[in-house]
Amino acid sequence: MKPIVAIVGRPNVGKSTLFNKLLGRKKAIVHDMPGVTRDLNFADVEEEARPFTIVDTGGFEAATGDIILDQVREQARVAIEDADVIVFVMDGRVGLTPQDSDLVGMLRKAGKPVIYAVNKIDTPRQAALTADFYSLGIEEALGISAEHGLGINELIDEIMKRLPERSPAPVDEERIRVAIVGRPNVGKSSLLNRIIGKPRAIVSDIAGTTRDPVDMPVDLGGGKYLFIDTAGIRKKNKVSMTVETYSVMEAIRSIERCDVAVLVIDGKDGVKTQDEKIAGLIEERKRCCMVVVNKWDLVEKDTRTADHAKDTLRGKLPFISYAPVLFISALSGQRVPKVLETVDGLVEKSRRQIATSAINSALESVTNRHRPPSFRGKEVKFYYATQVGTMPPTFIIFANHPEGVEPSYEKYLTSGLREALGLEEVPLRLVFRRRH
Repeated sequence: MKPIVAIVGRPNVGKSTLFNKLLGRKKAIVHDMPGVTRDLNFADVEEEARPFTIVDTGGFEAATGDIILDQVREQARVAIEDADVIVFVMDGRVGLTPQDSDLVGMLRKAGKPVIYAVNKIDTPRQAALTADFYSLGIEEALGISAEHGLGINELIDEIMKRLPERSPAPVDEERIRVAIVGRPNVGKSSLLNRIIGKPRAIVSDIAGTTRDPVDMPVDLGGGKYLFIDTAGIRKKNKVSMTVETYSVMEAIRSIERCDVAVLVIDGKDGVKTQDEKIAGLIEERKRCCMVVVNKWDLVEKDTRTADHAKDTLRGKLPFISYAPVLFISALSGQRVPKVLETVDGLVEKSRRQIATSAINSALESVTNRHRPPSFRGKEVKFYYATQVGTMPPTFIIFANHPEGVEPSYEKYLTSGLREALGLEEVPLRLVFRRRH
C-alpha cells in the first residue's frame, strides 16, 4: 500500500499550487479565493522508484470566524490520523497567525512526521520571512515558492527521508479481496454483517461509527473472501463537510488493496459528490467494481423505478458505467446474496486469458466501425494487440503513432473491446506502444 503524504494548512496558503508543482501537472484548481479546494484532491507519484500518494486537503467553504478554524482543525486532525507524512503549509507573506500556532500544537502532539513549509518565498530576499515561524519552536521552517518552484527539490528530499519503509503485505492468493466503500452512514457495515451473517462490524445511525478498516477473512458458499470494511469516519459527535471529504482518503487505502470494490450508495439520497469521487478513484485504479444501492426498501417505486435509477446512476458515474448495479436492503437482506454472486462473476471475467487471435479480430472489427482521428495530418494505424495481464485484463496495442490516440477514442476502443471480448462489466487497461 502506498504511503500517503497530506498537504494541510489554512485556506489560501498555496496548498493546491504546491500539490500541482509536486505532481508536475495542473490537477487542482488554483485560485486566490480562500477555500476554493472544496473536495479532496489526490494523485499517485513516484520519486526514486518509491511510489506514494499525495493528498491536497480542502473540503470546506470560505467562511469567517471560528467556523473555518474548526473545519481546518478537523481537517488537520483527520490528516494526522490517516497520513504517513504531513506537509504543513504556512504563508510567508501573511506571516505567522494564531491559527498556524493552534495547528502546529496539534501536529506536534500527534507524533507523525511533519514538514513545516513557509510558502510564497518567491525571491532570495524574502527568505528572511521564514525567521518569524521559528517562534513556533519547530526545528526547521523550509522556505518555498510553490508558484515558482523554489525550494521544491529540497521539500521532496525531506518527504523522501520521512516516508516509511514498507515491505509488501503477504497476500492470500486464494481469497478474493473485497473493499466495501462509500460515504459515511450509507450502510457499509450493515451490508458486511448481512453478508457474513454475524454482527462483526459496529452499526450505528451516527455517521462515522466505524473507526478503522478491518480485514476480515470469510469462507462462504465454497468461496474464500477477504473483506476490507472501510472506516466510515471517526468522530461520533461531530460530522462536518471535511469529515465527509475524508471518506475518499479512506477509500484510497482500501481500493489500493482490493480485487473488487463494492461502492455502496444510499438509495434515499442518490449519488453525491463524494460517491463520484470514489467511483473515479476505482476507475483510476482499474479495480473491478459493482454499485450497490442500499436502503432500496425505503424508496417509493413502480415498475420503472429501478431502470430509471440505473440510468441516473450511469449518467452521474460515467467512468464506471460498465459496472453492474444491484438494488438491495442490508436491513432486510433483500438481494444481498447476489452481491457475492456478482463479485465472483467479475473476478472470473477479470482473470480471463484471451487468445491473441480473438483480440486482434476484435480490434479490427472495432476500429473498422470507427477509425481513429488523424494525428498531425497522419493516419493512426493499429498493427496488432496482445494481452499482457489480468485483474484487470491489460492489452498492449502496437501503433504507428501511440501518442496520437485521443482520450475519447481510447474510451471508444475500450468500450468496443470490452463488448467484443465478452468482458462486459469489468475495467480494461489499454497500453499503446510504437512498433519497432
